[in-house]
Amino acid sequence: MPSLTDDFKELVHRIQQGRELNYASFEPVYYLVFPPREIIAVKRELPAWVARLTNLNFHPVTFSIAEAIDDILQNDARRDLWLAKDRQKPLEWEKANQSLANALMPKLQQAIEDAIGTASQHKNGIVIVTDLEALHPYLRIGAIEGKIQGRFSVPTIFLYPGIRAGKSSLSFLGFYPEDGNYRSLHIGRTF
Repeated sequence: MPSLTDDFKELVHRIQQGRELNYASFEPVYYLVFPPREIIAVKRELPAWVARLTNLNFHPVTFSIAEAIDDILQNDARRDLWLAKDRQKPLEWEKANQSLANALMPKLQQAIEDAIGTASQHKNGIVIVTDLEALHPYLRIGAIEGKIQGRFSVPTIFLYPGIRAGKSSLSFLGFYPEDGNYRSLHIGRTF
């Protein structure tokens, strides 16, 4: 059975080949899909993967969804309002999550676009988007990817904790319903 290392090697090979024009997309968007139980293993491997890409003459830019979410929510002008409302009605998760999702979506989209812009300033720039699990329960990365469609100027790798089902369907964290609307190339074991 292939390992995370094998999957990463295949990913690098696919990036070096480039995307072909097909019915879905030709943008350089790649998902390295791994079971959620391997989130910690992926975090441990990340420095070695960045080093490998650097040794292959890529210029990797790492973007952490978790750090971006923390920064966005800590600095949003509505933070005190959110905290007050949470104290008043702590069990109204749906309203709170929707409010946070509304705040996160445009800012995460812009932050990822900024990372792509930074990487595109370098020869062989590449973006690695980490910590996608931090999107739960607010968003899924497919919604953000869809908003950025047409602006991926460098290869962009999403480290995706979930289940791959077939060529284009993914189940975020293994418990969200399968979503077949991804236009990206998925690498990883099918479960």
